[in-house]
Amino acid sequence: MNNTATQTRSVIVEREMPHPPEKIWRALTQPHLIEEWLMRSDFKPVVDHRFKFSGDWGSVDCEVTTVEPNRTLAYTWAALGLESIVTWTLTPTPNGTHLRMEQLGFRPDQEQAYQGAKYGWQAFFGKLEQVLARGD
Repeated sequence: MNNTATQTRSVIVEREMPHPPEKIWRALTQPHLIEEWLMRSDFKPVVDHRFKFSGDWGSVDCEVTTVEPNRTLAYTWAALGLESIVTWTLTPTPNGTHLRMEQLGFRPDQEQAYQGAKYGWQAFFGKLEQVLARGD
């Protein structure tokens, strides 16, 4: 047996945003803001905190794995048979922040989930930009 079955893919979205990392971090970690661009949740930026994202289509079971304020945030993302990890990386730039999101863990037989995530994260990023542009 070859190991192609164990190879997983990532969905990566990167954007340059004209906002400081601290402001983006708030949007990534405060439940009332997360709800505006992603989903309802009982998120807390605390390692090992278990939480759920809830949408009209169902829910996602998550657990926080990494918290480096204003720099890195990671959590597991388990839904509909998908076991993945979402990692946010914030890098200061002269004009704001380079925001990178990677969702790792799509198996070859999860093409539908992979394509759905590629589409979904683009939409979520668009909403996130609207929330940030609105100001505090």
